[in-house]
Amino acid sequence: MKPRILVVDDNAVNLKLAGDLLELDGFDVSRAIDAESVRDLIQQVTPDLILMDVALPGMDGLTLTRILKGDDATKMIKIVALTAFAMKGDQEKILAAGCDGYIAKPIDTRKFSDTVKGFL
Repeated sequence: MKPRILVVDDNAVNLKLAGDLLELDGFDVSRAIDAESVRDLIQQVTPDLILMDVALPGMDGLTLTRILKGDDATKMIKIVALTAFAMKGDQEKILAAGCDGYIAKPIDTRKFSDTVKGFL
């Protein structure tokens, strides 16, 4: 069975690039642009991994991560921050929110799928 990945990013170019790269590598990919879409999608299909943009409109990705990790129905889903925030202290904030790791943007297209596989 193909691993299910949910890519969450409000930037259409980033969303398409990440999703397309993963699909080319055989992943089953869903896409969402905001926290509300994530909640709706998770009701339908539980992903094995969520690639979560930190800066989302409305509810940000770290707040959504805290909510998902605090819910018995979704706490087992691996969540990896996909973020342009790579300043000192950001990694600690990302991990403290419950993320299992992070991938810095811009993504390295040659290593992206292998990096994602490493979190599975």
